[in-house]
Amino acid sequence: MTVKFYEKPSCTSCRKARGLLEEKGVTMNRIDLNKGLSVEELDRLIGDRDYKLFLNTRNVLYRESDMKRNPPNRAAALRLMSEHPNLIKRPVTVAGRRIILGFAPDELAALGN
Repeated sequence: MTVKFYEKPSCTSCRKARGLLEEKGVTMNRIDLNKGLSVEELDRLIGDRDYKLFLNTRNVLYRESDMKRNPPNRAAALRLMSEHPNLIKRPVTVAGRRIILGFAPDELAALGN
């Protein structure tokens, strides 16, 4: 199975996740988040999942805008993530209908089985 791996190449968590997937022999289609995703691409990626899970809580914009207490609606969040790719929690690993957000070693390692 080939997974889609959305990453920021300079991100430590992304590098660790990519290394684990490579070690497990997982074939990846790597997508550089630095190049950004359109609102439509983000909408398809997130699907019917909770869009707030895709927001990077460590991001300066997230914290300065107090998105934890006052989250944007879905349309605004998609626009913001499209305009500010660092606002997307990363890496995002897509295996079929399954999505793994961030560096989750156990979940990622299971993709190699």
